[in-house]
Amino acid sequence: MSASPTRPEGVPSTERAGPVLQVRDLQAHFRTRYFGVNREVKAVDGVTFDIRRDETYGLAGESSSGKTTLIKTVAGLVKPPLEMVGGSVRFSFLPGYDALHRAPPQEVARIRWRHLSYIMQGSMNVLNPLRKVGGTFKDFAARHMGGPGPVFQEKVVEHLGRLRLDPSVLQAYPHELSGGMRQRVTIALATICRPEFIIADEPTTALDVLVQKDVLGMLRSVQREMRSSVLFVTHDMGVHAHLTDRLGIMYAGRLAEEGPTRTLFERPLHPYTRHLIASLPRIGDDTPRKALEGSPPSLADPPPGCRFHPRCPLAMDVCRTAVPKMVEEEPGHRVACHAVSGERAL
Repeated sequence: MSASPTRPEGVPSTERAGPVLQVRDLQAHFRTRYFGVNREVKAVDGVTFDIRRDETYGLAGESSSGKTTLIKTVAGLVKPPLEMVGGSVRFSFLPGYDALHRAPPQEVARIRWRHLSYIMQGSMNVLNPLRKVGGTFKDFAARHMGGPGPVFQEKVVEHLGRLRLDPSVLQAYPHELSGGMRQRVTIALATICRPEFIIADEPTTALDVLVQKDVLGMLRSVQREMRSSVLFVTHDMGVHAHLTDRLGIMYAGRLAEEGPTRTLFERPLHPYTRHLIASLPRIGDDTPRKALEGSPPSLADPPPGCRFHPRCPLAMDVCRTAVPKMVEEEPGHRVACHAVSGERAL
């Protein structure tokens, strides 16, 4: 099915549902000047997607695909040399601003943790090693939750109980906790104010498989209880299959495919998505997995046309010259590929 003629080109059909986040044609580049030489890295280059209320949206792709730059821009962490050079990032709880970093500092302070929270890749990036965990909870959440000290403490203990954390962790320093325990504390910090939107950046990367499963289950349970929206970023397709409702596949700074997670696993359309899914191990299948030839392009000098064409087994002449447009092949399932969409993508 082709994209509806009444909808702006490249805009997903979910917009009518009133999403909590709308990203439109986002362009975020790293710009530097050294020894008189200007250099620009197009880390995110024309990305459009929505995230609905009460859903977990996954973002996948190999390293250097632009995932981290995208979520930094969404979170308002835009500092030189990173610049947002085009497009918009609009939250439903921040009307009047086309990006969080362009809002006044008092608005940003009001939004953070109360409406928007961030689960970082390493727990020690959040937890102060010189401060007990209980003090960090006060730093993050006390001004948003209000109430006298004992009341706040009671709310913290109650929240820790939901996440199967003993209140004794509040008296511990971060180095006294295991990696899995620190990551649970980080999730507790990110969710104690019951935010509308949570960004999770590779939250289980450094954990072993069993701890990872426990942490992911806990995050899913909290999301369902609070009915928050989650932007979940990881290169692990198995985690996406377990956790996310919809999935966007990034390659070289652009969105290659997007759709319901189950649909992408059952009927992947883009050659890159097919490769990512085919690379997953399967029980009872000892067939050798074939690696994708080549490597991702330099985003300082990306190839013309489709950025995947130097590695694509379906590449045609048009792929080397024309950028494929995002086309909705079926409701909610979009892909940017000349081989899939044919003339409609030209």
